[in-house]
Amino acid sequence: MRQIFLDTETTGLSADNGDRIIEIGCVEMLHRKLTGNNRHIYVNPGRDSHEEALKVHGITSEFLKDKPRFADIALDLLDFLKDAHVVIHNAPFDLGFLNMELALIKQPPVKSVVASITDTLVMAKEIFPGKRNSLDALCDRLEVDNSGRTLHGALLDAELLADMYINLTRGQNALLMDEGPATDANGDRVSALDLSQFVLPVISASEQEMAAHEDVLQQIDASSKGKTIWRTAEQKTLESVT
Repeated sequence: MRQIFLDTETTGLSADNGDRIIEIGCVEMLHRKLTGNNRHIYVNPGRDSHEEALKVHGITSEFLKDKPRFADIALDLLDFLKDAHVVIHNAPFDLGFLNMELALIKQPPVKSVVASITDTLVMAKEIFPGKRNSLDALCDRLEVDNSGRTLHGALLDAELLADMYINLTRGQNALLMDEGPATDANGDRVSALDLSQFVLPVISASEQEMAAHEDVLQQIDASSKGKTIWRTAEQKTLESVT
């Protein structure tokens, strides 16, 4: 599967109010391996960045004055994204700007040319409810080195996003089933192991582990305002008994 990890930097926070894209970073991954076939584009937005935005990315109008306009790079960008599975952190923000820029030059929105769009912020909120899920927070939590990130940069952030995504989804490979015959290093077929010959011990959780588990459940309950499935089911069971 071909994935593109994408990030943008902009002159401000509102595409609807005239802010524009100034930088685009795309990192390509094929079958969960980085290919090095990336895209890094600076764009002349035709306007200055807001002061607060400039503090975030540090990209000045003087630096951007000789860079291409979005219209000059749009077709190459769309061709690079075509049929890819695009991954973005807080996708509505970046897509809002990209689709605005594309609409201005009468080009189709991103979703019409890509295979799918995944928002890792949505993923992270489901996996870590109630916790901070910014890119920096996730890098810290998932042990991705972001020590070089003093200012935001589209390519650097896309690279960090790719590393973070791999760690966030690391267990997914174990869920994939290979229906073909197992083989060894020489390509010879290996007989399936009969697991019925093993007796697996059942190890019960200790009181300390049970208490820690209950504490995590209570934290999730608090984050979801008591709407967790197990608490709802538990309450219904108690009501039916009484």
